[in-house]
Amino acid sequence: MAMPLRQTIRVATYLFEQKMIKRRDKFPLIVELEPLFACNLKCEGCGKIQHPAGVLKQRMPVAQAVGAVLESGAPMVSIAGGEPLMHPQIDEIARQLVARKKYVFLCTNAMLLRKKMHLFKPSPYFAFAVHIDGLRERHDESVAKEGVFDEAVEAIKEAKRRGFRVTTNSTFFNTDTPQTVIDVLDFLNDELEVDEMMISPAYAYEKAPDQEHFLGVEQTRELFRKAFAGGNRRRWRLNHSPLFLDFLEGKTDFPCTAWGIPNYSLFGWQRPCYLMSDGYVPTYRQLVEETDWDAYGRGKDPRCDNCMAHCGYEPTAVLATMGSLKESLRAARETAAGSHG
Repeated sequence: MAMPLRQTIRVATYLFEQKMIKRRDKFPLIVELEPLFACNLKCEGCGKIQHPAGVLKQRMPVAQAVGAVLESGAPMVSIAGGEPLMHPQIDEIARQLVARKKYVFLCTNAMLLRKKMHLFKPSPYFAFAVHIDGLRERHDESVAKEGVFDEAVEAIKEAKRRGFRVTTNSTFFNTDTPQTVIDVLDFLNDELEVDEMMISPAYAYEKAPDQEHFLGVEQTRELFRKAFAGGNRRRWRLNHSPLFLDFLEGKTDFPCTAWGIPNYSLFGWQRPCYLMSDGYVPTYRQLVEETDWDAYGRGKDPRCDNCMAHCGYEPTAVLATMGSLKESLRAARETAAGSHG
């Protein structure tokens, strides 16, 4: 995991306070904040832009967005959507969260990034998280528009030149092979030299137009086991705990901890996670206390059977790491190795 040392210490301190001092069983690690659903692309694997036109026109007020994050207490925020850069006050949302020393990841397809970059300032608490699903042909096919990959690459280069931290997020489908995974991560790691990379097996959004190309559990394990071979896993600056990468490979298994990365959108806190929509509540506390968490997970809800998504299993891996001295030392070693990779 290539998380900067300052952020690693902050998150570790937060987890210790929640578990050991406040004795809480459920608390957020990072909030998925969606201040809008509108987007300037129509990706086949996304279910967000299928909302009615009236909903797609809505934009979350700054005070509401910031207030939700503060209410949750999470140390990190992933601002998603939709395309966040279409929100007219997205820079103010980010600025206020950074001012409160929240670690902010602004997720974007980068189509507007070069145009809007001047609205933001480089900060240890801020990073652009650019979505890249493959090299040129593969990525442009996944977003259903030519030229998106080239624009994203130029935007990443410009952001790096201006001193911004840049991370990437790559989603893989059953049309991927170990080689296509290796190709894009090699490119991001070695040629673009992004700061961190996040990877995830695609999950079958109920409203996604494409329902045929999502990975099953065994497909996911085989894909990542082969992609990680030959020292790639240690060489790449992956923004994941070692135990989550073990989980992707099938070396270990975990229950889902969906409350660890909750989603807050125009509708409120989404139950149980941003991938499934079983209703909304106005506060994070209600989400935690009024959701039947035991009803979800593989073997409990058929919608969960093929899910190995970051939002459910990374928090479990992080908590398992914290609870083991051996795994904590291993994570520290891999963080140091990734930082110099």
